[in-house]
Amino acid sequence: MTRLKFGFTLPNRGVMFGLTTPAELVEAGVRAEETGLFDSVWVGDSLFAKPRLDSLALLNGLATRTRRVKLAVGCMASFPVRNPIVFAYEWASFDQMSEGRSLLTVCTGIVRGGASAKEGQPFGVADNRRARLMTENVQVVRKLWNDDNASFQGEFTSFEGLTLGPKPVQKPCPIWIASNPGGFDQDQSAMDRPLRRVAEMADGWMTVSLRPNDFAVRRGKIEGFCREIGRDPTTLPSIEYHNVNINPDREAGLAESKRFLDAYYGPVFPIPAIESWTALGTPEQCIEHIRAFGAQGADQISFRITAFDQKGQFERLVRDVLPYVND
Repeated sequence: MTRLKFGFTLPNRGVMFGLTTPAELVEAGVRAEETGLFDSVWVGDSLFAKPRLDSLALLNGLATRTRRVKLAVGCMASFPVRNPIVFAYEWASFDQMSEGRSLLTVCTGIVRGGASAKEGQPFGVADNRRARLMTENVQVVRKLWNDDNASFQGEFTSFEGLTLGPKPVQKPCPIWIASNPGGFDQDQSAMDRPLRRVAEMADGWMTVSLRPNDFAVRRGKIEGFCREIGRDPTTLPSIEYHNVNINPDREAGLAESKRFLDAYYGPVFPIPAIESWTALGTPEQCIEHIRAFGAQGADQISFRITAFDQKGQFERLVRDVLPYVND
């Protein structure tokens, strides 16, 4: 089994329904670093589709209060609608602020039910353009981070002789892609194109597991695509974005996770998807559930607590669960 590394995901959408405050989010990130158990602290992102405290603002706040952990966004759903030139400048400044601890994970940001289409309307971004915009924007920011007097001619963005400063501390500054095709209500045959994009473009891969063995199936496809293009699959790290609810009554923990996710996203996740996506039950049950991802080839798991007692659950997570996962 792979020795798993751990991340902690802050629920920055929780400020919208009274779960937390901006100050509490920063303190939770600081506490995660203090435990010594986490290698990274993550925040979510969306503009209008799933509004929350802005990811860049929160990450810069965390940069001033932490010293060791990677500071990551997963995934930056607004990436396709942001101006890539301005964003390259903003993220480079954040990498400077964090002294080279930034980790950018981008995605298409497509949300079923029309929310992402509505979000994209003021920017002229239809859902069917998001994947192409994400791909081109990655190329734009890499060009500006790496080159002086840079030029680029794309479908959506073009410029000549542009020099960005300051540039990121990290060389290269990593860009991961979050991709979760073949989820609970999708055909598995839809997986190939987005996972091939991960193999071809990404410095790392983030996913969620809404069905049993989702991680292993997708990872296997990515490794196959890596070999096709001559890339060593071991050079592409991965992270599972996962939920946790520690409760001696597993069914009560599942019911609370359902209420939490309904408040966070709306009632879009059925019970089987939540069970697959969440470590539930006693500490021993949670440990067994988490270990399974190491057996499937995951390098890291980042945990979001799907309970309304965030502080109490966090203390149980770092006391009763995580220290024993790799034993």
